[in-house]
Amino acid sequence: MPHTYLVTGANRGLGLEFARQLAARGDQILATARDPERATDLARLVHDVIPPDLRNPQSSEGLAERIGDRPIDVLINNAGAASESKSIEAVGFDELQRAFAINSTGPMLVTRAVLKNLRAGQRKTVFNISSQLGSIANNRGGSSYGYRASKAALNQLTVTLANELRHEGFTCVVAHPGWVQTDMGGRNAPMQPEESVGHLLRLIDRLKPDDSGKFFNYDGTTLPW
Repeated sequence: MPHTYLVTGANRGLGLEFARQLAARGDQILATARDPERATDLARLVHDVIPPDLRNPQSSEGLAERIGDRPIDVLINNAGAASESKSIEAVGFDELQRAFAINSTGPMLVTRAVLKNLRAGQRKTVFNISSQLGSIANNRGGSSYGYRASKAALNQLTVTLANELRHEGFTCVVAHPGWVQTDMGGRNAPMQPEESVGHLLRLIDRLKPDDSGKFFNYDGTTLPW
């Protein structure tokens, strides 16, 4: 049975691949892109391209107005930003602020903006793209301070959301997509976007409310916090 998905950051990389695979199987797709006029590949695949900026709190309110009363079955918070700082001496306020705004604060504001739409949907699922770099237990290296910390924050926020909405039948999880050949992952990554998204969609399809609050690897196994 077709469902309605909202995919953020869908103009390239994993987000665009989500749109391709969802369109191929007949699902309805709403998508966000910071510059819709340049997202020509995306526009051919989805029902609506919406231009929120996750660094702007007012932007999420515009997202809610644009979507209106349309039910959403699954929200995929995919938009993300890397951070380059390799040492504590290199960490700066602007880089940290940007990482948290896009990787953790932004997904929560998007979720809040479309909560009524998710409540009206059949699956009530919030699927947040995190990273194994957000795992504190698995942190054995330095670098990427803002990225690691903001993904850890996203993990915490998602568990909190899961606990709050559990009684309504929501399923709220975070997932590591693997090391993927995207602008963020680079050319040396071992996985192609189509492989990663194929795994992630199979994971989404089999999620149930009992899974809410979990941290998944792309292959469906769980990761430590």
